[in-house]
Amino acid sequence: MQLPLNALRMFDAAARHLNLTRAAQELHVTQAAVSQHIRNLEERLGKPLFRRLPRGLALTDEGLALWPVVAQSFERIEQSLQQVAEPRPREILTVGVVGTFAIGWLIPRLGQFQQLHPYIDLRLLTHNNRVDLAGEGLDAAVRFGDGSWHGTRADMLLRAPLSPMCTPALAQRLRQPADLAGQTLLRSYRMQEWEGWFTAAGQPAPLARGAMFDSSLTLAEAAAQGAGIALLPTRLFEHMLRQGRLVRPFAQEVDTGAYWLTHLRSRPASAALQTFRHWLLAQLQDENASANPPLPGIRHQE
Repeated sequence: MQLPLNALRMFDAAARHLNLTRAAQELHVTQAAVSQHIRNLEERLGKPLFRRLPRGLALTDEGLALWPVVAQSFERIEQSLQQVAEPRPREILTVGVVGTFAIGWLIPRLGQFQQLHPYIDLRLLTHNNRVDLAGEGLDAAVRFGDGSWHGTRADMLLRAPLSPMCTPALAQRLRQPADLAGQTLLRSYRMQEWEGWFTAAGQPAPLARGAMFDSSLTLAEAAAQGAGIALLPTRLFEHMLRQGRLVRPFAQEVDTGAYWLTHLRSRPASAALQTFRHWLLAQLQDENASANPPLPGIRHQE
């Protein structure tokens, strides 16, 4: 059945306002024109779409069934017309991001990127540092490590030294690194991290018996809820330190790697990826060059 587009537009406006006068004002036509188009539509359908009330309209069952379909159709047409009218096409960029970097650095700055580059449709997929660029159809991935991944180009974004973090109450019982030996040390899947930190602190490493986590985000949350002491990248958990949910009982850090932007060498970088890469590197260069204030949450040793 072919129905006149103008009549459907009048029906949609009347259904939204449930008032012929307001529908006519929106469409810049007369009330009589709206009423006539709706009556013609009802005659072609053989069903009433509205009940006429003393102070407005009410949709019939048939009108209630038809209106969502009509409204969604007009919305999709409008969206498509806007895309066609844009001076340049939108570019889709799909990036896998390790969750710690996404929460601790990228998401607070996404608004700026989208404002600068409105034609890039950025799609973020978080992961726990295990990612398959080709298999997952990613244009690029941010991950943590030493920068050596077979077949990829890797641009270093930032180093992220690790430092112990725990609740303020637990930190009060810690005066020197040796005090950690009697505490629950939460672990990531990178087993050597605690050993490396104790070596840097000049202490023998105790046996870590705490729970093991595959994500620094869950590791940090466990520490914030008092489950033990976590070894975390300070720079990416400054928000939790400022909130007072975590503190750093010791300033000692251990450097175990960095965050990198990676993409396959076999696949040419798109214009969107090049833009995203340049923005990331410029942002981090500016931040690294500026004077860093004292990191929050450190309880200085006496």
